Amino acid sequence: MDRGTFSTSARSDLVEVGQRLYERALVRRDEELITDPRGKPIGWLLDTRVPSLDGELFTEVGRVLAGRIRERGYSQVVGYGFGAHPLVCSVLAASSGDDRFKGGLIREERKAHGRRRLVEGPVDRLEPVVLVDDIINSGRSASEALSLLREAEFTVDGLLTLFNFTWSSGQSRIEAEGLWVDSLLDLNLQDGTSSSSDSV
Repeated sequence: MDRGTFSTSARSDLVEVGQRLYERALVRRDEELITDPRGKPIGWLLDTRVPSLDGELFTEVGRVLAGRIRERGYSQVVGYGFGAHPLVCSVLAASSGDDRFKGGLIREERKAHGRRRLVEGPVDRLEPVVLVDDIINSGRSASEALSLLREAEFTVDGLLTLFNFTWSSGQSRIEAEGLWVDSLLDLNLQDGTSSSSDSV
């Protein structure tokens, strides 16, 4: 199958699982105190670690992400940061038979001893990789990951995320780097709405 196409059934699965992830990840101020990085109270946040580290949803997320990545023709996934690591593992857990994925975890800086790697795992520099992450907002984290991967001489073709905050510039920032960007759900929580992603 072409790396730019996917089936209607796969899109339906993405949306359904994405909605459930969103419902489990959403934390509101009336439920508990939540703050921004400066310590100021905020109205809501998405804590994706809650659903992505739940055994049942972990399996479903891996199945859906793995299917999405397979349909684009890739077999290597990498993640950067705390929110991405369980997603890489969920995709690897969805491997079956001869159709198996290789995964990598990106360090913030090259390890100073041992094998001195910047990207851990059996991923092959000669094959393209897909970057997975929980959320794309400003795109800063994904840009950092992309820079580190390129420094380590990997070819990165795309970014697959759980949620895309559509009011921010993250998607266009990453697309300007030459990657495709796809998300389970496009979110516009500034007006309290969410929608299925139509990105390609």
